[in-house]
Amino acid sequence: MPCDGLRYDAASSRARTHAMELRIIAAGGTFDKHYDEIAGRLDFAHSHLPEAIARARITERIEFEQVFLLDSLDMTDSDRRLLLDACVRAAESAIVIVHGTDTMAETARLISEAGLAKTVILTGAMVPYELAHSDAMFNLGFACGAAQLLPPGVYVAMNGRVFNAVNVAKNRAQGVFEEGKPS
Repeated sequence: MPCDGLRYDAASSRARTHAMELRIIAAGGTFDKHYDEIAGRLDFAHSHLPEAIARARITERIEFEQVFLLDSLDMTDSDRRLLLDACVRAAESAIVIVHGTDTMAETARLISEAGLAKTVILTGAMVPYELAHSDAMFNLGFACGAAQLLPPGVYVAMNGRVFNAVNVAKNRAQGVFEEGKPS
């Protein structure tokens, strides 16, 4: 597959050489949680994404937007619509949303129902960015790559796998995403 500034167009099986622009949206989740040593709990202070983006040395133009920082278990349908609105307003055709894993599939389905002519990738982390052995950096990089290569649609990209928004569920027992509907 083409790389180094080329976008693969799956519909026509040819590469287009154009400057890719990517929007990364922060919505919270484990990725952005901080460990509060005094309280002994994970909580939100600020997004780790600006630091992670700089550390990843992504060469594409990136627009960063923080919509909110929430644990996805606390997310409401109104919050999900705010994420959809951010996708609709985005000038970029490739969007990565960093989201909590517990309700990521529900948000992906809601955005998918809008039928946007954009590539939207939801990703997150099982271990916070600031902790050792986190999957956050890998998942962010993987999602950014997927956003540049996949055709328009809504996807979940976690731990080296990509799932269509209409056919993904989190397997809570194993801590992974898999094909299927939530139970």
